[in-house]
Amino acid sequence: MESKPYDLVVLGGGPAGIAGAQTAAVFGRTVALVEREACIGGAGINTGTIPSKTLRESALLLSGWRSRRLLGVDVAVKGGARLSEFLHHERHVVADERARVEVRLDSLGVHRMCGRARFVDAHTIAVAAADGSESRLRGERILIATGSSPAHPPEFPFEHPRVHDSNEILEIGAMPRSLVVVGAGVIGSEYACMFAALGVEVHVVDGRDTLLSFLDEDLSSALYAAMMDAGIRFHWKEKVASCKPQEDGVHVTLSSGDRLVASDVLVAAGRTSNTADLDLARAGIPIGERGLLKVDSYYRTEVQHVYAAGDVIGSPALAGTSMEQARYAICHAFGEYDKQASPLLPTGIYTIPEVSTVAETERSLKEKGIDYVVGRGAYSNNARGKIIGDERGFLKLLFRRSDMKLLGVHAIGEQATELVHVGLIALLCDGDARLFDRACFNYPTLGDLYKHATYDAMLKARRETAAAAKA
Repeated sequence: MESKPYDLVVLGGGPAGIAGAQTAAVFGRTVALVEREACIGGAGINTGTIPSKTLRESALLLSGWRSRRLLGVDVAVKGGARLSEFLHHERHVVADERARVEVRLDSLGVHRMCGRARFVDAHTIAVAAADGSESRLRGERILIATGSSPAHPPEFPFEHPRVHDSNEILEIGAMPRSLVVVGAGVIGSEYACMFAALGVEVHVVDGRDTLLSFLDEDLSSALYAAMMDAGIRFHWKEKVASCKPQEDGVHVTLSSGDRLVASDVLVAAGRTSNTADLDLARAGIPIGERGLLKVDSYYRTEVQHVYAAGDVIGSPALAGTSMEQARYAICHAFGEYDKQASPLLPTGIYTIPEVSTVAETERSLKEKGIDYVVGRGAYSNNARGKIIGDERGFLKLLFRRSDMKLLGVHAIGEQATELVHVGLIALLCDGDARLFDRACFNYPTLGDLYKHATYDAMLKARRETAAAAKA
């Protein structure tokens, strides 16, 4: 069978695959993109990032969560409300984003194909269409960006309509009366917050004893307190021994022997890379645990012309980082320009409240033996924070004591995932306290927290230096 040649063949039409295809096409390369699902966009647009974040905004608006915080007005979700009532906006956002991506790919001349891809050899991809026909593509370079799928532990009967994974939780018709979330990772925490905001009784079960331990400890503690205040109940150091749907609900038995009964269960216990069906052995590419692919600093697999980006290579497995990985991989693959890999990849967590972080934490600085100063700016002491009614949010900056160079940025509160970007740019520019001292921020804005946090750190450093001199 004759293979149609392309400069680049992309496997997977999610955030990483789309970014890689667009980057190569902008450089004038011929590109084919293969997606197994009928709709382009992957989990980023169709089942994960965009849908869940849109539901979050709808939940905050329609449940009156912001009104309760700001005005003291209690707007209860009406009894018997269906989840579909909260997904109206989500459907439109997803459809519009998908259409935008399709138009962009078409305008760049990217050839899109729907079907299941597998390697025939290191350069040849066979694509099986839904009608049974098969075509072949030959790529000078290949990018594997097939994403991941929710793990399905055997103790959960996913065939039951009240036991869900994170891909199909938004497809349920009736609003859960109560919900057990298995897994207190990013996905589990986000959905726990959303449903709690909608008035659903939420229990979170996790085998660990700390919420999102990779975060700076202050952020983790603050988020935990906020989720507890929202009514979310945590069951730490517990595993699910059994999950059995019965007439009165789904019975979840924990390793301690405790039992929870809820109308619905959401299992958010990790994800598995979508690589099992690619026949990677034919290309000489090994597969690791949970289907992960090993790559070098340029995102090359062990076969040098085959690259991989996004969920298939593991953490951080976020849409924004996946897209940047793919862009860098393609720039390296074709040597178009000397693009440098970003040394800093921000984390954005869309819980209620939002959390975002980039670079060093206090823990990592202590482990490295770096002396540092902490500066904090509280939303409650910021005019914009007062306006939006966020009394708990804060910005935390970490500076190296010797020269007050910025080393880490951490934020929790309304718009934290936007606020962190100011610090990200400062970090990329090797900025220090003087940068924020010189900057003029609009008033009133959350951006002004950078100046407050910087002054807090400068004042602490000055006082500590003076105290040491007197000792």
